[in-house]
Amino acid sequence: MIKPDWDESRKRFEAWWHRGCLDRVLLQVLAPNEAKPEEKPPEPNTLEEKWLSADYRIKAFEYQMASTYYGGDAFPYFDTHIGPGTMSLYLGSKPSFSEDTVWYNPCISDITRADVPEFDENNPYWRATLDMLSKGVERLAGRALVSFPDLIEGLDTIASLVGTDQLLVYLVDAPEHVHRFQTALVDRYFDYYDRIYEIIKDEEGGSCFSAFQTYAPGRMAKVQCDFSAMISPAMFEEFVAPYLAKQCSRLDYSVFHLDGPCCLQHLDILLSINELDAIQWTPGAGQPPACDESYIPLYRKIRNANKSCMIRGGTPEQARKLVEELGPEGLDIAISVSSPKIADEVVRQSFGWRKL
Repeated sequence: MIKPDWDESRKRFEAWWHRGCLDRVLLQVLAPNEAKPEEKPPEPNTLEEKWLSADYRIKAFEYQMASTYYGGDAFPYFDTHIGPGTMSLYLGSKPSFSEDTVWYNPCISDITRADVPEFDENNPYWRATLDMLSKGVERLAGRALVSFPDLIEGLDTIASLVGTDQLLVYLVDAPEHVHRFQTALVDRYFDYYDRIYEIIKDEEGGSCFSAFQTYAPGRMAKVQCDFSAMISPAMFEEFVAPYLAKQCSRLDYSVFHLDGPCCLQHLDILLSINELDAIQWTPGAGQPPACDESYIPLYRKIRNANKSCMIRGGTPEQARKLVEELGPEGLDIAISVSSPKIADEVVRQSFGWRKL
């Protein structure tokens, strides 16, 4: 058992996915652990080792886990991604590693002549992922979950393979080839997803995803299209929505990462996708945090469309205001506070947060 009350938290996650709540809002409250370990694991010699070494990644996570207090429904999980778009590496993109992220370099020069990359069992980044997954499951059993890497799909993945500027040209000059890649990539995604799920699923078939600390009692993924900030709703409806629907139909639970004001133009289309369960809103740089009351109309619109809301960032006071305005049903809120004592008090008070 990864935490004493994990069974209750799993039930709250399940209720949230079904647009409801169990006994209070699904609330994850993180805080620094007062018993923080004194020494971090030694830094690896290279950035490549930092990202690809299962041994280092697990030790770094164990330090993070020991340094973190998981209040409410928050839970420890080992993040196995190799940057935000790991599947691009499996398909042939070459990485540029940095301290905080991974950039993906195009590997296809002409989409009109290229075949969609095949599943490659011997791809070194796929092998590194399998190593992290298997060692993580073995070493962290009973202490933490092991997550899906942040695979990413659709136009975001094609942009990594061909280049963002070039993809914008292809949408106009070679749309049939963009559709060809989109169709094939849905299947390719599940070549990897299905293998990973069989390794990391818990005893009840549940799984967690590396992005946005979420859990579901089944096959679950965060889906996205950050590239859509640069295209019209008409293009989104043609080149994104049908493939998202196909992808989500092969999952038990799905949440769309809506990233920044430029992507809000596509919200109505997203809300019309029956196969999609939830929306996660990231306000963008320089904007108020996701718990800010200015987003209440947005969350109300999402809830009225029978989707759940995933909300990351803000204060306890802002979180309380959201719940009092919207009700606890279909809200998953994650915030950070300064101490375990405050975290526990916020969770205790949350049982009383109700719609005004």
